[in-house]
Order: sequence, then structure tokens, then C-alpha cells
Amino acid sequence: MDPKQEQIVTDREKYAKKRKMLLEQEKDDSDDGNSSNDEYVPYVPIKQRKEKLHSKFKRTLGAKTANRLKEEEQHSSSHDEGERLDDEAEDISIGPNAHISLLDQHSELKKKAEARKETAREKLLKEEEKILESVAEKQALMGVAELAKGIQYQDPIKTGWRPPRFILNRNEVQHNKVRKKYSIIVEGEDLPPPIPSFKEMKFPKTIVNALKKKGIVKPTPIQLQGIPAVLLGRDMIGIAFTGSGKTLVFTLPIIMFCLEQEKRLPFQRNEGPYGLIIGPSRELAKQTHEIIEHFSDSLVAEGFPAIRTGLCIGGMAVKEQLDIIKQGVHIIVATPGRLMDMLNKKMMTLDVCRYLCLDEADRMIDMGFEEDVRTIFSYFKGQRQTLLFSATMPKKIQNFARSALVKPVTVNVGRAGAANMNVTQEVEYIKQEAKVVYILECLQKTPPPVLIFAEKKQDVDAIHEYLLLKGVEAVAIHGGKDQEERSRGVTQFRRAEKDVLVATDVASKGLDFPEIKHVINYDMPEDIENYVHRIGRTGRCGKRGMATTFINKACDEAILLDLKHLLIEAKQKVPPFLLALQSESEKYLDIGGEVGCSYCGGLGHRITDCPKLEAIQSKQVQNIGKKDYLASGAADW
Repeated sequence: MDPKQEQIVTDREKYAKKRKMLLEQEKDDSDDGNSSNDEYVPYVPIKQRKEKLHSKFKRTLGAKTANRLKEEEQHSSSHDEGERLDDEAEDISIGPNAHISLLDQHSELKKKAEARKETAREKLLKEEEKILESVAEKQALMGVAELAKGIQYQDPIKTGWRPPRFILNRNEVQHNKVRKKYSIIVEGEDLPPPIPSFKEMKFPKTIVNALKKKGIVKPTPIQLQGIPAVLLGRDMIGIAFTGSGKTLVFTLPIIMFCLEQEKRLPFQRNEGPYGLIIGPSRELAKQTHEIIEHFSDSLVAEGFPAIRTGLCIGGMAVKEQLDIIKQGVHIIVATPGRLMDMLNKKMMTLDVCRYLCLDEADRMIDMGFEEDVRTIFSYFKGQRQTLLFSATMPKKIQNFARSALVKPVTVNVGRAGAANMNVTQEVEYIKQEAKVVYILECLQKTPPPVLIFAEKKQDVDAIHEYLLLKGVEAVAIHGGKDQEERSRGVTQFRRAEKDVLVATDVASKGLDFPEIKHVINYDMPEDIENYVHRIGRTGRCGKRGMATTFINKACDEAILLDLKHLLIEAKQKVPPFLLALQSESEKYLDIGGEVGCSYCGGLGHRITDCPKLEAIQSKQVQNIGKKDYLASGAADW
């Protein structure tokens, strides 16, 4: 036998003897029971150890990585076991995205962050929709009788006016080009064409000459689109910045309609009115009445029939107003308080009235006065052409107002609630005790006339008295003064007999003082809409103006945030103390949809933080179970 083979046999015999001895020893140990189960470590085959390792990998890396490792193991079975496990350990330390570049990983993380942001955005928008739905009026803005009978008008009122043929021959692309030129946004069905001159609107030469006497040569953007819409008999919502000429949009057409009615069949005693214009304040109603009288007198001077206009406002004798109505009146200009009083007492009727205009409509529909407007609607005996005008009309008010209109046309020049771009706005931080003294310094900025606004009547009286003591020619008006004193003050200021007019917000809505150089806000109003109306008394008819506003720590932060964003929108200088203000809702201002609050139109907050909505809801809770009945003079708002 070969020595090598002998050696192998010998080794095998030795191995067999050794194995036999070990087995006998193991058997003896188990029989003695001396071995501890706790110390015993059973043998685990390699295959089971692999499966255990894979299950651990699945928990840490996920199913995808575990499968990949298993596939690698199957394809690399020839590799050394130790080396393969080292490689796997290295893979584990690198992570599952080892094969993805850092740029791709960054993009993926960015997408996930955007998705989370989108979820928060959608959540906020849904919350806002619920709030807006809860405060929205469920009942349409219509007369009680119409609601009870289910009367709904499908088509607008027909009139005898038609645009010139060459205007009608233009296509919609040409019309849109004109609208784009003047930044006019129009919504509605079958849109009327814009007409760029009063002559092409077919106004009599007398009216065109009367306009020239007032320095009006061509229509403003709201007029060139709004007047054709009204002349065609369309219901309309007109929104444009203060001083843009909204008054002419509803006064000129009603004069033409009444002239047409008078020529066909003259108005008899106690007949009329054919047109009704409602304003929120006595001063505004008086101003509108004077404008209509100006054009009516021009027509009479040229041989046209007289258009009789009645003024129904509180603070004046009812007998004088009744005398005009009894003659047969074509147009009534009124404040809601006196109008409701006269309708309730049957001093006048709206049986033949077919034209209704609500000037500064948002102030009458908003703040809980919609029931009074419905009551006025109930006195109409047939379909009417309804017009609503304002410089500040949030979407909530627009949507509510549409329920009273038939196929309305919405004409919007600029954002609803935006400030007049012709006004230079300055905001100054002045301590409360230094305000009155600082007014004298502000009066040096511009020549007169100057308007000073204050929230409280006592502040108006204090400023007025101080200015008189300092030798300033000033006059004051507020709701606590009688109508004669208020009218006299406005007249003196308008005729330049007085240099300064001190007033509450009663003078901020719609009053036209064309030559105002400077508006001073003694205090910041509680509503950003009032601020827009106040500063809108200057910079009218394309002229430049200045507005100075005093603020201090007593001002509410919410209104200051609205002011900050209004200044930014108007490209005005924002003082550092306003820029420093930040709110939680500011990060959501660009979440899509309407910018700012959809309830009040403020740019510095969302509807979830609206101070105006909160104030109204608090007031409604306090008034549960009672109603405040105001006298006719006090209800003129």
C-alpha cells in the first residue's frame, strides 16, 4: 500500500475513535443531567442564519433592498461567504438611495414638501369656504312679494337706445382691445360694447355742452363701458376707484329715460317717480340731486321738457319734499331712512318706478341692512333695472347683490377696494397727545383746501376749535349737527370760503370736492374700506393729491396690516414700523384664489382672521332678541 494512502487510513481511524469518544461523553453528560440548558447553544445551519439575516435586512431597508440582496446572493454563490457578508454590511451602511444622485434626492424631497404644503393650503381654503358659506345670505336680495310668489325675471328691461352702427360692426376682439387699453374687466352675458365718446353715446348736444362746462370732455373708463350698459337696460354692478366718475354712469341715463317718458306721455300730479337713487348719507344724496338739476336745467334752457327731481333726506321738512312729489316727479334721490318713512306712510309710491340705483351699495347691503333694502324692493310693482355702485365691494357682497339682478353686467376698473393711484399716501407715527398740534405742521405741506377726518364727533369738535383758535378758516360737520349747519358747512367749503373741513366719515362716502389738495386722517379708521373712501376725496378727475395718516400704538394691528399691504399694492413708501409688522396669515396670502380677505377685501389678513367679521358676529350675538328702531333722520347712515 502506498504510504500516502496508509496515512489517510490512519487519520480516518483516529478521527473515528475520537468521534466515538465524544459521543459517549455527550451521552454520559446527558444521562447525569449536569449540563445546563441555559448554557447550551444549539447549532444553526448556514441557510437558516442567512434567512434570519435577510429578515433583519427587510425591516431596516425595506422589501426592495432585501430582494436585491437575495438576488445578488443567488448570482454570487461562488464568492466567499465572509467577503459577501462584508459587502452586504457595506451596502447597509450606504443606504437604499446609494444609486440616486444628491440632486435627484433633493428634487424628490422638494416634491414631498410641496405636497405637504399643498395639503395645508387645501385645508385652509376649505376652512375659508365654510366660513364664507356660513356668513353668506341664504335668502335672495329680492322683494318680499317676489320671494313669496316665486317671481323671477329672465330678461333685462328693453330700452329704445341702440349703439351706433359702426360700433356694432366691430367684433369682440376690437372691443376687448379698448377694454384692455383702459384696464376694464367686464363679466356677464352678451356684453355691451365700450363707447369712447359722449357724442357716440347719442346724448343730445345740450348734455355734451353741459359736460364741457364741468370740464368733462371724454368719458372715464367706468363711463365708457358703464353708460352703454345702463342705456341698454342692463342690470349692473359698477366698481371703480374713488373720483372715477361713477355718478354720471347712473345719472345721465336716468335723465334720458325720464325725458323719453315725458315726451311720450307727460307726468300728471302725484305720478312718479320713474327713477329712484338711494345714497348712504344726506350730503351724498344732496350732491347727486344737484348734479341731476344741473343737466335738467341745461335741457330746459334748450327747450326740452322739465325733468322734476325730488330730494328726500332727513333733517329737512317733509312738506317741502311732498310738494314736489305731488306735482308729478320723475326722479327721487333719497336716503334710506326718510325713504322708508315716506313709503310706510304712503306719501309716495313706486308703482311706475322702473329704475333703481344704490350708490355706495356695499355700505347699505353690508352691516345687516339688507332687510331694509328688501323692504324697499317690495314697494315696486314690476320689473326694474337695478344698478349697484361702489369703490369697495368684496366678492361676498357682489355674489349676494347678484341675486337681485337679472343677467347682470359687472364692470370693474381696478381691484375692488384698491386705493386711488393718483394719491400720494404718507403714514406717520404720532403720539396721541401730539396729534392736534401736529395738524398745523401738516397743513403747511399743501395749499388749501384740506379735509381732516376723525372717527369721533368730540375729536372733530376739538380739532375745529383748536384750528379756529390758531386762526385757520375751518368748518366742521358730523352726525350730531343739524342738517342746516351741515349743508352750510359743505357749501362754504365747496365755494372756497373756508380752507379746512373737519368731518367724520359722513363726508367720506362719495362727496365730490374736485380741488382737494390734501386729506389728513387724524386717526386710522376701524375699517380699511373707510380709509380708501377717505383718501379718495383727493386725487379726483385725474389730478394729484396727498393723504397723511396718523397712527400710533392705539391702532389695531389687523387694520395696520391691511394698510401695509394697501401701500405696497399702490407702490407707496412703507414706513419701517409698518414693514416690521408680520402676521401668521401673511404666509397664506398667496395660496391661490382671492388675495386677502374674501369678506371685507382687506389685503393684510384672510377671512379666518377678519376683524370686521368678528365685530359683526359679536354685534349680532348682542342684538339677539331685540331690534333697534331708529328715527328717520338717524337711519340715514
